[in-house]
Amino acid sequence: MAVRPKSNEFEKAFQQLEKIVQRLEAEELPLDESLQLFEEGIRLSRFCHQRLEDVEKKIELILADAKGQPVTEPFEEEADDEDNAGDRE
Repeated sequence: MAVRPKSNEFEKAFQQLEKIVQRLEAEELPLDESLQLFEEGIRLSRFCHQRLEDVEKKIELILADAKGQPVTEPFEEEADDEDNAGDRE
């Protein structure tokens, strides 16, 4: 059985990032505390961004065609496809 990272790491990091943003926007904090929160926010943002990139690469591998080439398609809702069908012609 493969070892899987904790499934909620991304969610926890994202929630922490949201709380930091809310504090920085809502409170008048001392400069040192603001800087500390900002640094933590940057660290969490980078972690979340990296996790999203990793997931995107895995999805591309899963969707690879028979020759092993990744098949990428933009995500569009079905309603958008119908609405934009005339724009592509």
